Amino acid sequence: MKKLALILSIVCIGIQGAAQSEFETYKNGLIYSETTMYKLEHIVDSLNLRYKTCDLNKAYYSKSQTIGHTVTLDTGNIKQAKEDLENNISFDSFISKYPHADIKKDVLIVKYKYKNYKGEEIVKYSEVDLNSGYGIEIQRNSTENLYNGNVKDTWLSDYNEKTDYSKESINAFYFPSNFKSQQIALKYGRLIGYSDCLIDTSTSKFREDTEAGWVELPENWQSLSMKKKEKLLSKMRSTHVIGGCSMDSRPREHAMNIALLSAETTNWEVFLKSHLDIMNDKFDRVSDGSYAYAQRKTYIKELEELNINVLDLLLGISLRIENPATNHYYGSIGRLGRAISESNNKPEFEKEILTMVEDDQLDDFNRVLAYFLFISYNNYLEDKNEQERNIEKLNQSVAKLPAYIKEKIK
Repeated sequence: MKKLALILSIVCIGIQGAAQSEFETYKNGLIYSETTMYKLEHIVDSLNLRYKTCDLNKAYYSKSQTIGHTVTLDTGNIKQAKEDLENNISFDSFISKYPHADIKKDVLIVKYKYKNYKGEEIVKYSEVDLNSGYGIEIQRNSTENLYNGNVKDTWLSDYNEKTDYSKESINAFYFPSNFKSQQIALKYGRLIGYSDCLIDTSTSKFREDTEAGWVELPENWQSLSMKKKEKLLSKMRSTHVIGGCSMDSRPREHAMNIALLSAETTNWEVFLKSHLDIMNDKFDRVSDGSYAYAQRKTYIKELEELNINVLDLLLGISLRIENPATNHYYGSIGRLGRAISESNNKPEFEKEILTMVEDDQLDDFNRVLAYFLFISYNNYLEDKNEQERNIEKLNQSVAKLPAYIKEKIK
C-alpha cells in the first residue's frame, strides 16, 4: 500500500512538472488559432437562424424549496433525541428538552432528486448556508411520497454513531411548511431556453458506455482527412479521462482536443460543451486541491469572439430549475464568477446579476445563487478599489432580499 502511495505521489509530481502552463496561445491571443476561430464563426453564422426559431417561451420552475429550521446535537442523550424526532416531537418541545442543541431558525432548504453511482434514485435535502458553505445535508432513497409528499410540521433526521474520529450526533431539519416550486419569470426562462438551444440538449459530449483511458492527438492531426478526424473525434468522445491528482491536466487537455476536432468537423454542439467544461473545470479527478485552481483559466474571451450572446448563455446556465431538459448544462457558480471577471462586458454582467439578486419575482434560491455569483466575480477582480465599489452596490441589492436571508449574511 505504501509503495502504491509512493508511486502515485511520483506520478503526480511528474504531472505537476508537465502541467505548469495551460494551453498554447496563438497570435490572436486565444487558445484557438485564427483558422479554427474562422471555422467556428462560420458555424455560428450558419446556425443563427435555427437559434432564432428556438422556443424561448417554455415554462421553467424553480427548485423545490422551503423555509425551515436545523438542529445539531452531539451532547446528552442522543438516542433519546433520535427517538423523539422519529415520534415527531413538536419543535418547541424539542428545544425545551434539549437546550444544548444547536438551533438555526428560518433557513432556506432546497430539495434535489438524482441518481447515485449505483443508479439508485436519491432525494437530498440541503441547507443553503449563506456564509460558510457547509450547511446540513440529509439524503434518502427516493420514493414518490418522499419527494412530493406533505412534510408540514414534520422532522427529517440523520443519526451518526460514535466512531474513533467523531462523536455520536444527530442532524435534523424541521419543516414548518411544505416545499414549493414556482414558475420562473419569463425573462429568466428565456435565458435558460437560450442556453439550452445554443448548447443543444439533444446531444451529449460523450457517447454512451465510455471507457476510461487516454487518446493521443497526433501532431499532424490538422492534415488528416475529414473522415479520419471524425473517427478520432468519435474515439475521444468514447473515452473518459479521470484526473489522477490535482495537477493532472489530462482531463482538460482531453476536452481541449475534443473542442479542436469538433471545430474542424463543424460539430458545434460538442465543441461548446467541451469549451464550457473547460470554463467550468467540469471533470472527474481522484483528488483535487484548491491550490491547483489558479492555473486553470476559463477562456471566456474565446466565446466572446463568436457571434453568440455570452451574457445570456452564462446567466442561463447559472439558474437552477426543477424541470431541466435532458442533458441540460449547469455551470459552476464559482467558475462562472471567475469567467465573468475576465469578460469584456463586466458592466453588463454586474447589472444583470444585481437585478437578479433584487428581483422578488425570482425564487429565493436563485436570488441567493446570484448573490454568490456576484461575490465570486468580485473576488477575482484585481482592482481593489473596484471591489470595494462593487461591495457597496451589492449591499444595496442585498437590502432587497427577504429578511430571513439578508439578516444572516455577514
